[in-house]
Amino acid sequence: METHSKTANALPAVLPNAETPWGAFQKFDWVQLKDAYDYLAPDGSEIRLLLNVKGGGACHCTLPSGLTSGAVKHKTVEEIWYVLSGEGEMWRKNDGQEEVIKMKPGTCVSIPLATSFQFRNTGTVNFTVLITTMPPWPGKDEAVVVKNHWKNADE
Repeated sequence: METHSKTANALPAVLPNAETPWGAFQKFDWVQLKDAYDYLAPDGSEIRLLLNVKGGGACHCTLPSGLTSGAVKHKTVEEIWYVLSGEGEMWRKNDGQEEVIKMKPGTCVSIPLATSFQFRNTGTVNFTVLITTMPPWPGKDEAVVVKNHWKNADE
């Protein structure tokens, strides 16, 4: 019977700067979620930066209770959102598709390239989301303001 240690010893070692199918080996990185947000997103939500790798990035998004974001669409990135806490709704519109979905912890949604979207907190606690962006977020000019589906504090 083969043991785990024999199997592990049979695997080739990955050396620093070794080539992988995705390019050069990257160093490990980590970050702890901050109490204070790094910036307010163009839609008005609080963004806490996490990590980036060659193919994408991650951030933690918070929309306080009772608030509605501004509607935006992205020029060059697509996103996947995973709801961590709270309750909310998201409106998405792209290429003849349009929908409003209810979101709660465990809900995962995609935001394809050039999709108009807006979200709101419908609960009594912060609505928090883990967002992955592919490719990594390029900067403040990425989000384009579009017509709101729901009224927000700026209207």
